[in-house]
Formats: sequence, C-alpha cells, structure tokens
Amino acid sequence: MRKICAFILLISILLFAMTGCGSAKSVDLKTVLSDINTQFSDAVDGLKELSDVSELQACYSISPDDVKQFAAEIRTDSSQAPVEIVLVEAASTDAADNVKTALDRRYGSIVNLYASYSPEQLALAKECEVTAVGNYVTMVVAENYSGIMEIVDAAIK
Repeated sequence: MRKICAFILLISILLFAMTGCGSAKSVDLKTVLSDINTQFSDAVDGLKELSDVSELQACYSISPDDVKQFAAEIRTDSSQAPVEIVLVEAASTDAADNVKTALDRRYGSIVNLYASYSPEQLALAKECEVTAVGNYVTMVVAENYSGIMEIVDAAIK
C-alpha cells in the first residue's frame, strides 16, 4: 500500500511540475510596438498602423486563421528608408511556419526593391531579418534594428 501511495504522489508531483513547464508566456504585441514607438520615435515617425488582420493579409498574404494576435506599422512612402515592423503571434506551430514563410517572402521583395535603385536603403534592409521564437514571428526592417529587436526579444523570450 505504501508503494502505491508513493507512486501516486510521485505521479502527482511530476504532473504538477510538467504543467508549470508548459505554460506559455503571454505577450501583448500592441504594447511591445508602443514601447518601440516610445523609444525610437524618430525612426518610426509617420508610420501607418495595420489595425485589422485583413490589412495584414493584404500586405503580407498571411491567412487570418494563422494569426492569434499581431501589431504592425509600415512606411508607405518608398522614397524614404524602408520601415516595416510586423510582430505576429501565430495560432499554432504550423501557423508560425506559414507566417514566417510569408514574411520571408516580403523581406526578399524589400531587398530586391532597394537593390534596383538605392544602395543606402539596400544596406539598411540587409541588416534586418525575419525571426521566429516559438509561435512569435517578427519582421523588422528599420533603422535601429538592433535596438528594436532588443525590445522584442525582451518581451517574447
């Protein structure tokens, strides 16, 4: 009887411990983007906010079903340095793969666009990248890329 009680206690402890490990960090991406805007106001001034998932789909071909939440701002004037900040929490691991593929495709088109006429803007774009951490996928193309990513990484890691 003692062995059975000890076994049940051991299983209970293991289940409790595993439940704690499985909890995901909850991050409000709009708050993260607001923090970026506060810290880098000069670099992100005049950006257009994408406020609806349909805009995200139109700009990046990301299925609304793949998105749990997002925050995004883009510069629509291509005569200036490229600025696109897209933060997405995908609905699942497969959805994160889909979102990353879509953002990789967009990032490639940004690099190709600036390769054709602006070496300075091309250099800026090449310093940036698309990243994925769990179900969080980001594309940041902006001056101050490293500083912006420090804020993003602190929030999602």
